[in-house]
Amino acid sequence: MSKIGIIGGSGLYKLDNLKVLDDISLVTPFGAPSSVITRCEVRNEHFSTEVFFLARHGENHTILPGDVNYAANIWALKSLGVEWCISVSAVGSLSESMAPGDFVFPTQFIDRTVNRRSTFFGDGIAAHIAFGSPVCPVLHNILSQEAARLFADEDMSVYPAATYICMEGPAFSTRAESRLYQSWGADIIGMTNIPEAKLAREAEMAYATIAMVTDYDCWRTDSDDVDIEALIFVLKKNTEHARRLITRVIPLIAAAQPSELASKALSAAIMTPLSAVPEETLSRLQPILSRWRTAL
Repeated sequence: MSKIGIIGGSGLYKLDNLKVLDDISLVTPFGAPSSVITRCEVRNEHFSTEVFFLARHGENHTILPGDVNYAANIWALKSLGVEWCISVSAVGSLSESMAPGDFVFPTQFIDRTVNRRSTFFGDGIAAHIAFGSPVCPVLHNILSQEAARLFADEDMSVYPAATYICMEGPAFSTRAESRLYQSWGADIIGMTNIPEAKLAREAEMAYATIAMVTDYDCWRTDSDDVDIEALIFVLKKNTEHARRLITRVIPLIAAAQPSELASKALSAAIMTPLSAVPEETLSRLQPILSRWRTAL
């Protein structure tokens, strides 16, 4: 039975359209996750699966992007057996064509963050994951293709590929920064998918993003800076669309297999013989290394 993790971003703090089984409170070796993890069940005559929901910014949006404990969040989901991780994220658009209300499914990331823990490794163990293709193509294709079908008659567009640039925040970009990111080829901008995607890859979880456009950032010369009131209005509409999409894709994900790109990401990544790694480090990384402790 596949287990699916959903990390809700701005506007999505709970899944109230699924059957809730219980709330799980965990303390990890990396600290506390952003919120309790809500365990849900999705079942019909053909399949049964568990869905684990975590609110990235806390249940009342109390955590800044730079203060999110990404390592604890991913470790907690991995420890619960999660194989698939869907990131639901609000983003700004750096492209005229990607308008507020549109859904974008990024295939690439540019990292502009600072002072965030971006790896589980260190403290006596070295590993270098391949990250040239940072999302799981299986999960990405399910999400983007089903969104295109689901929203075909809606007043919105779906973009199956894009480059997401992750900034530190919490302030939005200056106009000069926004134009710089456009010149780099970035299509959307957010504050949370890095290091989340890197840690999910290290945890051998299939990761992909549902990016919901809320605004045009500030690069347009004929419009104002980010309008918070307008952003929140679009955010609420986007959130309802995200819930509908998640409900639709769960059976498809449960019947699929993650790509080896994600599920076997550590196959050639660990440089240190596990016999040389301090026992304390091995214990801390137990969910991450569980299938490797006997293989290496």
